Amino acid sequence: MIEDEVLRSAYAMPLTSPAYPKPPFRFINREFVIITYRTDPHALARVIPAPLQPADPIVKYEFINMPDSNGLGSYSESGQVLPVTFKGQHGGFTHAMYLDSEAGIASGRELLGFPKVLAQPKLEVRNDALVGTLDYNGVRVATATMGYKYHPLDLKTVKKSMEAPGYLLKILPHVDATPRVCELVRYRASEVLMKGAWSGPASLELHPHCFAPVSRLPVLEVISALHILCDLSIAAGEVVHDYLPAK
Repeated sequence: MIEDEVLRSAYAMPLTSPAYPKPPFRFINREFVIITYRTDPHALARVIPAPLQPADPIVKYEFINMPDSNGLGSYSESGQVLPVTFKGQHGGFTHAMYLDSEAGIASGRELLGFPKVLAQPKLEVRNDALVGTLDYNGVRVATATMGYKYHPLDLKTVKKSMEAPGYLLKILPHVDATPRVCELVRYRASEVLMKGAWSGPASLELHPHCFAPVSRLPVLEVISALHILCDLSIAAGEVVHDYLPAK
């Protein structure tokens, strides 16, 4: 293989059998349960990287089923998104994300900088409630419940919230373990097709774990819960801040 061939085919590792295809990624029947809760503002401030600023002392805890994801297959996620502002614009910073897919982890981390870690999330319907659980190697980290399709919501309003910008801290190390890439990335969901949205009663428990420290943002009060079913696409993002000095 000559050098030009390497460059033509090099977009992900391994070179001859990449762990994921090129974006964009289209997600069909993507199902969310998002529980918004009030947390300790001091704990929140410690994990939001400047130049992002905390918007409110709240956390959005998510469980997501992705049964039909082109190039990535079927998998589930769970994690925390923090409302922030960047230069006066509101959005969400993805603080933690746990999932059960190698392709999902590799593509999310390498392309945009999603903080994805291997774990065992699950979202299912149990009689009259949606139940979300997150286990890390057999240890329960999070448990959520929500009433199943209690109150229908206006789809246009929910769609607008789905299209708000998201922010990620992308870090890639150099061969000596110093940062080679350290960037703040902004991305958006696109081609959002809403299929349903509901609110309802909810609960959320977070448990300490050394490698899945979601409980460091404690649940002080559950504010609201949202159940969403939609299609959407995620493509490229943009670098909005570079932490490394220009060379």
